[in-house]
Amino acid sequence: MELVLRRRYYPKGTNGRLTAAGAIVCFTIELPWENNQRNISCIPEGRYLLSRRFTEKRGDHIIVTNVRGRDSILFHPANDALKELRGCIAPVSVLTGEGLGGSSRKACEVLNNYVFSAEYLKEDVFLNITNDGKS
Repeated sequence: MELVLRRRYYPKGTNGRLTAAGAIVCFTIELPWENNQRNISCIPEGRYLLSRRFTEKRGDHIIVTNVRGRDSILFHPANDALKELRGCIAPVSVLTGEGLGGSSRKACEVLNNYVFSAEYLKEDVFLNITNDGKS
């Protein structure tokens, strides 16, 4: 399965629309682009393999693998990128501003269901991050 994340970059955050087979799964918020600097930047555009990971703190969640120069890039709930993210991606149900969104836990559940269902079917899940060309 291929998920496509089309981003728009702003000074206070990065907003995205995540789709599967052309249908919207959720929206996303991330930190602004700061040349892939650890803890202060969103990750570079590209194609990444997604995997399931379990920790006591977050339970089952999605990790983005093989990000050049980075590790531990997760999909996890957050509604304010600058206050709650350190390079990860937060699914949100609605975008409310630059790097801001709402109902993140609900959007995270929807995304996890997509990814974990494909994994159950023994299907690799890839994330293709692109610039939507608008800002």
